[in-house]
Amino acid sequence: MTADRLAALLAEARACRRCADLEAGPRPVLRAAATARLLIVGQAPGTRVHATGIPWNDPSGDRLRDWLALDRERFYDETRIAIVPMGLCYPGRDPKGGDLPPPKICAPLWHPRLPDLLPDLELTLLIGGHAQAFYLGSRRRPTMTGTVAAWRDYLPRHLPLPHPSWRNTGWLKRNPWFANEVLPCLRERVRQLV
Repeated sequence: MTADRLAALLAEARACRRCADLEAGPRPVLRAAATARLLIVGQAPGTRVHATGIPWNDPSGDRLRDWLALDRERFYDETRIAIVPMGLCYPGRDPKGGDLPPPKICAPLWHPRLPDLLPDLELTLLIGGHAQAFYLGSRRRPTMTGTVAAWRDYLPRHLPLPHPSWRNTGWLKRNPWFANEVLPCLRERVRQLV
């Protein structure tokens, strides 16, 4: 049964210690149910998410929920929304600022196993360049901006988005088409799915 196989995969992922050398230690954060129709693939948990074990439980999550027009209750309904980042654990601080990228071992280990276990999945949100590179491969544009600008080319299966971090506030101001064109479509699609 798919639900049992997914539960086994989630248990295996949550018990993963392949990145035991991470500064904060391993704490895989993900959630899913076989009935989910929407998959959110971000980069990796941040410090607040690592501390709480709740995905997108930070200001970036607040902005993402605003983009999706979802309250916390609907956002965290794993029967409708699966959340599996590229890196399941907090990767640590980058000395240059921000967080380190997700460990390269994580996504190839877990993500290829998901499609068969999420049979009702209709849309995957690809948040940031790491998710877009992994899922779109050679179909992505040379830049994250170019990939997001070509969002229609990836529908109905995928929808690339920038990261909702405060660090991208300038990007959002320089690219008003995102709020004017992408967000209305995103909100309508999410409304249909959840």
